[in-house]
Amino acid sequence: MPERPARNLSFCDERQAVAAARFWRAWSVWAISMAVTGTAIGYDALHPLAHQSGNGLDMVVGLTFIVAFATVGALLSWKRPANPIGWLLSASGLAYALGGFSLLLTHFPRTLTLGNWLGWIWLLGLGLCVFVLLLFPSGQLPSRRWRPVAWAAGAGLAGWVLGNTFAPTILSADTSMPNPVGVPGPAGKIFTVTAFGGVLLIAATGLAAIVSLAFRYRRARTVERAQLKWLVYAGALIVAAVLAELVTERIIGPGSTANNLQNALGSGAVTLVPVAIGVAVLRYRLYDIDRVISRTLAYAIVTGLLAGIYAGLVLLATQVLRFSSPVAIAAATLAAAALFSPVRRQVQRRVDRRFNRARYDAETTVVAFAARLKDAVDLDTVRDDLADVVHTALQPAHVSVWTSRRE
Repeated sequence: MPERPARNLSFCDERQAVAAARFWRAWSVWAISMAVTGTAIGYDALHPLAHQSGNGLDMVVGLTFIVAFATVGALLSWKRPANPIGWLLSASGLAYALGGFSLLLTHFPRTLTLGNWLGWIWLLGLGLCVFVLLLFPSGQLPSRRWRPVAWAAGAGLAGWVLGNTFAPTILSADTSMPNPVGVPGPAGKIFTVTAFGGVLLIAATGLAAIVSLAFRYRRARTVERAQLKWLVYAGALIVAAVLAELVTERIIGPGSTANNLQNALGSGAVTLVPVAIGVAVLRYRLYDIDRVISRTLAYAIVTGLLAGIYAGLVLLATQVLRFSSPVAIAAATLAAAALFSPVRRQVQRRVDRRFNRARYDAETTVVAFAARLKDAVDLDTVRDDLADVVHTALQPAHVSVWTSRRE
């Protein structure tokens, strides 16, 4: 009997030690990524290069991008250590951070060559994202048939690394620079071809990884389908951001303002990918994806409709009715503001009917119950009807109704 508490205490201590080791392994990679990124961005902001393009917004976008990958990767590695997706995201964030650190090395003459030589490392992080797509969300391939794709992705990454390491010239440099560790002669050209072949393999396996999500969705159950919806939602936002960039460039024209908006839209949308992956793997508010999709579609449609109405009213007032421009703009603004709520309700109802059917059916059920309740007089009937409505709308595991009878 005296030995049992000691064993229990030893078991608890062992579990605490394992949990602490898991925490420090996950967040130490995050700390390194943040330290490297902070050092590079801080020094670059204080001592910008004369030939460097971009502005402060580029640094903010890059910092947000790295923080998203590193933080979500650390969180998943800590909470789900058996799932390799967290470690892959952490490694991607670290690769992006080291790519930014290579810019810091180009500030100094003695490390200029090393900084240009390390410029290839950012693509390593992009290549690791191919494995994230292949393994999402369970951490395993969809089936054994996808093993050649995984091996090809690994071969592409290896070819990119080896080619850039030993090519005769530094491939990532803006101007042709000799590689201090490059292999001269015909053998060096083989490494150059290997590097570009690795890029093609990474691109091809990336497309195959996107296709694998469709195959996984067809065989997935309810939980896994909700997880996949989060990633598809983030991907759809990237496509929308790309289209918005094209429209912005058409309207504003090329220039610094257009470039800033394009960087903000594109990088901001890509930053949502690790966030969506974290929500899906941790299953935090997993089933809210239908509501998120319906809200996004509703507000996008409403924004487009109101923008069209606003532009039409301004053109009508200025070109047809010949009102002054300030009066026309003010009237169009007031009309668009007055139409916002009714248009949003109508659009939201139609979108929910298609993309958030559970919520739409629940609201319909509750409205029908409220209409029946006006004419109900029997307490037992109301109680049974209420229990049925709650079960249909919310689908709880158990429903209880307590009533108090007063004599």
